[in-house]
Amino acid sequence: MSFEDDLPPAGVVDLAFPLAGRTVPRDYMQALNAALQQVLPWLAQEARAGVHPLKLVQGSSVGPVSLLSQRTRLLLRLPRERVADARALAGRTLSVGGHALQLGEPRERELLPHATLYAYAVAAEGEDEVAFMQTVAGELQSLGVRTHTVCGKRGGRPHEDHTLTTFSLMLHALSQADSLRVQEQGLGPHRLLGCGVFVPHKSAAAVGV
Repeated sequence: MSFEDDLPPAGVVDLAFPLAGRTVPRDYMQALNAALQQVLPWLAQEARAGVHPLKLVQGSSVGPVSLLSQRTRLLLRLPRERVADARALAGRTLSVGGHALQLGEPRERELLPHATLYAYAVAAEGEDEVAFMQTVAGELQSLGVRTHTVCGKRGGRPHEDHTLTTFSLMLHALSQADSLRVQEQGLGPHRLLGCGVFVPHKSAAAVGV
């Protein structure tokens, strides 16, 4: 569900790059982050910057390689003032763990307020779900966001010499302003590894809330 009331535009946008490439490593986010920072060295200093997970062919991640969907885009979440700088990626070929990804001309996508948001992965300090949800509640409170939370599957992200514990997370019954705030700010660390990046979800009813 989305809303149409007049709100000021978000200070952050998604920049979508067409991709030409067939495969990436199964655990590709760390290699993708490194490849992006070779071209955009300022990326790590932007607190609100994030990298969306790539869309993969469902069921293709059975070995060390995953197949990219033909409609996959590289989506970067960036402050508006960095969009022009990020366009330096257009026409570049990134080597992501030895897999070539050629980037086309990007398009901006505005963040829109949706009542239900979803993050495929939010970084946790450990494997305790209760402790994770307490941390999430504290972050939401510090942002002034009121919402209902639904914790999903536990997963992991390779990071340096260890694996981050992650949980998927749904937020629902968000106000318009709170929805944009969560999308702009994200939750938790490691957003350049695809953690804490929220996108609209059709409805909480889809997961039995």
